Amino acid sequence: MEGIKFDNLALRTLPIDPVEENYVRSVSGACFSKVKPTPVKKPKLVAYSADALKLIDVDEDALKEEKQLAQVFSGNVLLPGMDPAAHCYCGHQFGYFSGQLGDGATMYLGEVINKNNERWELQFKGAGKTPYSRTADGRKVLRSSIREFLCSEAMYYLGIPTTRAGTCVTSDDYVIRDIFYDGNAKQERCTIITRIAQTFIRFGSFEIFKTLDPMTGRKGPSFGRNDILKTLLNYVVSTFYPEIESKYGSDDENKYAAFFEEVVKRTASLVAQWQCVGWCHGVLNTDNMSIVGVTIDYGPYGFMDRYDPGFICNGSDDSGRYSYKQQPPICKWNCGKLAEAIAPFLPIQRSREILTKFDEEYERVYMNKMRQKFGLIRKQLESDKELFDTFLNTMENTGADFTNSFRALSLIHLPNTKDFDQSIQLFTSTILDQCCDAEEWKFVNKSAIDERTYELLKSLAGTNRALLSQFGFSPELLENENLKREKAKELANMTNESKRIDDEKAWRKFLDMYIERLKIELVKDDVEKSNSERIKIMKQNNPRMVLRNYLAQRAIEQAEQGDYSEVRKLFEELKHPYTGGDRDTIQLAKPDETATGAEALPSTTDTTQKHATGACLKPTIYESKAPSSACRIRVT
Repeated sequence: MEGIKFDNLALRTLPIDPVEENYVRSVSGACFSKVKPTPVKKPKLVAYSADALKLIDVDEDALKEEKQLAQVFSGNVLLPGMDPAAHCYCGHQFGYFSGQLGDGATMYLGEVINKNNERWELQFKGAGKTPYSRTADGRKVLRSSIREFLCSEAMYYLGIPTTRAGTCVTSDDYVIRDIFYDGNAKQERCTIITRIAQTFIRFGSFEIFKTLDPMTGRKGPSFGRNDILKTLLNYVVSTFYPEIESKYGSDDENKYAAFFEEVVKRTASLVAQWQCVGWCHGVLNTDNMSIVGVTIDYGPYGFMDRYDPGFICNGSDDSGRYSYKQQPPICKWNCGKLAEAIAPFLPIQRSREILTKFDEEYERVYMNKMRQKFGLIRKQLESDKELFDTFLNTMENTGADFTNSFRALSLIHLPNTKDFDQSIQLFTSTILDQCCDAEEWKFVNKSAIDERTYELLKSLAGTNRALLSQFGFSPELLENENLKREKAKELANMTNESKRIDDEKAWRKFLDMYIERLKIELVKDDVEKSNSERIKIMKQNNPRMVLRNYLAQRAIEQAEQGDYSEVRKLFEELKHPYTGGDRDTIQLAKPDETATGAEALPSTTDTTQKHATGACLKPTIYESKAPSSACRIRVT
């Protein structure tokens, strides 16, 4: 690995903090602070991605040396040319400006120019304290590191723009973590992952220049330093948008306008792709938004199991600000905050006009992707949106699995093909098996708020909405709670048999609509050939598997016992999300034990409390829908 070529352009171009001591402080007039990784005891390699490490020219011989990999990618040994630094940035967190944040647990190591003359930034996450660690220890743990390693690579293999993860290295050092903020702290292993991207500059990088925020009373640590803002803008445009730099040169306003438009379009395209695979980020603050339009910072993310547009993957997001359905408008809102940050050099009126293109780009990417997922490859109709919405509504109303329901669409053949009737029967039986049972349906539609608290919150909604928001609620959330209560009454007498009858009626209605649309796809040439081409495209756009929370949790629990085999096996499966057999059923053992891993709560007889049972640990078929107990897994 000594032959890896570093060229640390960011540190040569952007201002560096003159203070060399590593202590928590406000950093003014700088974009980076020099730091050093804190060594760990007995580093051990949990997993690595050969494809990601190729980006920084780590060759096959080096991959055979696991001890060497562990030493280098834990931060215990620095390669020649590495120059660790922590990046200073701010952010709007849950809608409020939080002031200085920065790389509190991550650090820039340098930029590699690989054999293909590509520039890739290398970064550690969890390697120790920096000036931006605030009250934290700069460490990450095995649980969260495995989740980030697996999902970074899973998104890449799904074809979604993302940062990459090269390695996951754990150690014999420990830190204390209170996972659910409930006073039940535990010791967890210090773990470091290697992250790779074109850049980790984010929207929040431009917010260090922000003037006093009227709502929070905070300001950026470098407010008023428009000279540094311009340097940062020019660095980002010239390095990561060279075609824009080449076209506009010294015509700054038009150059920054073109740059902002490209960021808006990339962000809109990115979130459209998230929506199409049922993925939820969980913490879409401005400091978690990449300036080059890739998925960044994997925390309490989640792929949906049962389709729910109100899906909240982050157990700390009480208000549902970052729920699945809110992701597109939130990403647009974040682009608006970026516009405000660069307003000294791009008039806000002009950037607001550009921002209107977000919706157009989102709709274009979303509709194109959905047509591929539905196998509508010959014609584009305005009525397609109604078909897609009907499918989503049917999934929602039957509690159907998101990933497997989309994959099941490829079972349906075009009308007039020889196997059409049989394919309809196969789809019907398959899709009904993807619907949740009556017990799970009652659980997910049960209100989590007791009657007394609910009445109090309703009263506040009518008299003091500001106070209501301080409790983490909104009138919209209360309305959702009311709908849940009404739904729970309707479901009181539901049985598995009655639910399956209702589900079949709902799916028959969708099928009628879909078949009529497929008739428009028919052409005069070989219908069997057209059908095969269509199914191939559908399978290339509807994954057979995704990184479900319960799959990640099972791998984590084994890893916490020192067995990394399931992390590695799951990773290998995630490398081929669109290919392989479609196995839709699984025999689950009855829950007879309680998971003790990081995402699990203690066992309880109260099914309203979120917990993971041993059923989450049994499945070995990665394509299966999640067991019903998976809906109780909580990630913060």
